[in-house]
Amino acid sequence: MMTPDQFLVQIRKQAPAPVYLFLGPENYRREMCRKALIERVLTPEERENGLIRHDLDEVSLAEVLDDARSMSLFAPNRLIWVSSAESALPRGRSATSEEAGAGAKDTDSGLLAGYTARPAPGVVLVFDSARHEFEGEDKAKIERVRKFYAIVSQQVEFARFGDTEAKQLARDLAARAGLKLAADEVELLVESLGGDAARIAVEIEKLSLYAGGGGRVNREAIAELVPDSRSTTVFALVAAVGRNDRVRALELLDTLVREGEYMPLALTFLATQFRLALVAREAKLKNAQQIQAHFSGLGVPMWRARAEQVSQTVAAFSTDRLSMALTQIFAADRGLRDARPDDRIVLEDFVLRLTG
Repeated sequence: MMTPDQFLVQIRKQAPAPVYLFLGPENYRREMCRKALIERVLTPEERENGLIRHDLDEVSLAEVLDDARSMSLFAPNRLIWVSSAESALPRGRSATSEEAGAGAKDTDSGLLAGYTARPAPGVVLVFDSARHEFEGEDKAKIERVRKFYAIVSQQVEFARFGDTEAKQLARDLAARAGLKLAADEVELLVESLGGDAARIAVEIEKLSLYAGGGGRVNREAIAELVPDSRSTTVFALVAAVGRNDRVRALELLDTLVREGEYMPLALTFLATQFRLALVAREAKLKNAQQIQAHFSGLGVPMWRARAEQVSQTVAAFSTDRLSMALTQIFAADRGLRDARPDDRIVLEDFVLRLTG
């Protein structure tokens, strides 16, 4: 099993292997590896005819392997990219019989074993499985994919970036783009995008164009330009409510209204925050580290900054107040759907009830 960095070093030093398995959900490093492999396998002239794409949601594994074995007059070297690799796994009743007879010549696993024993010359075949996470409920599914493709010795794992990695990536990309970001702004950007490296790269590029060469962006610019960044104001609203700080909570509500926040969406953020906090309190989780581990184990993606916010909410609210808050959220949601006064009045009433 290789990391993306190990894969890049390997293909720089030696000829690519005939078959690879790319496994995991992270797209930023996957795209780097894909581009590097294309450049290593195909000349610019070969890419039009030599880069072949298949999707196992649409074609069978047998058809892909037949294509790999076929000769091409127009492309002596070929890179065949096979997405939805997990779709080759047997399902239902056929899964039991095929896994019981793994290695049989008439099974897909047998066909794959036959191909890897005698791969087609000049062909690099990449099976790409990006659907499943490495943790939570997906862990068993990704292990089935790994087992099915066990005959493929060259496997590359694409795990999501951790908190520290994502922040370092944001700093590196900002420096490369000539964009000045303070530590707080890096934190806001990464948390707003859930640590998604591909989205961080896109938003850094967008912010650098906005700021110009050597420019700086502040929190207001990030809130304006980056999708989902306004949710941080919702988290600040939760904290203010938890402190019984009615004045600050109403100020933050006013900010959301002025920024054009869709109030039902803001209420959804609040509901999620309170539900997570109630689960954490009932599970007797004591800090952000325990909260992150607990929810990740349940298959609920939990970013470190989000775990900190849930921990703060747990500290600010008793179990009874959390339950009461969820009841008030239900009432506010119903109020937003009624023939009603404007959304702001409904949310102001919600804040007043929680901070009474």
